Amino acid sequence: MSSDDLDVLGVLRDPVRRALYDYVAAQGRDVGRDEAARAAGVGRTLAAHHLDKLTESGLLESSFTRLSGRTGPGGGRPAKVYRRAEGERQISIPPRDYRTLALMLAETVDLLGGEEAAERAARRVGERAGAAGDLREALRERGYEPYDDGDVVRLRNCPFHVLAEERPVLVCSMNLALCQGLLSAVGESGMSARIDPRPGECCVAFSKNNED
Repeated sequence: MSSDDLDVLGVLRDPVRRALYDYVAAQGRDVGRDEAARAAGVGRTLAAHHLDKLTESGLLESSFTRLSGRTGPGGGRPAKVYRRAEGERQISIPPRDYRTLALMLAETVDLLGGEEAAERAARRVGERAGAAGDLREALRERGYEPYDDGDVVRLRNCPFHVLAEERPVLVCSMNLALCQGLLSAVGESGMSARIDPRPGECCVAFSKNNED
């Protein structure tokens, strides 16, 4: 953990700032100042101040775009918009290095050819984690940030993003098995977990089974 991570913790301590961050992060798209202000129940000027502070801290990224969707003359002036930054923060005092341990374990699985055993273990973990009985709540508790996309439940965040970049085949297959275990445990009938990657999101999605 670096001093920058501790600074981020201080940035989010303000309740208005935290509300703005939570809203922008949950949208998965660019959010303008007016929209964010309405969502947090504050004025536009105050929202702009806090949004810029979140950008300075590295929690949000900003850019400019025409919210009207029109280009050229009459399209209006570009507005400042915000979205969640791609960086990852972890706070632990004293520092813990679970990432290195996880990478070592992933490499051990590869060396031993234990992919199928790893998937079975992940499914069992998912079954235990899903004992609460609600799929979306179980996903939220584990940082997946589920959202509805029509009949599909997608996951805005991958809790295993760093590891998935290092060992995509192993980690994504274990992630799918874990999600299948969650789904089995909560007993939500008529749905299945499958690999359906989208840029910037988790590779797993939940969809309704086709009924013939």
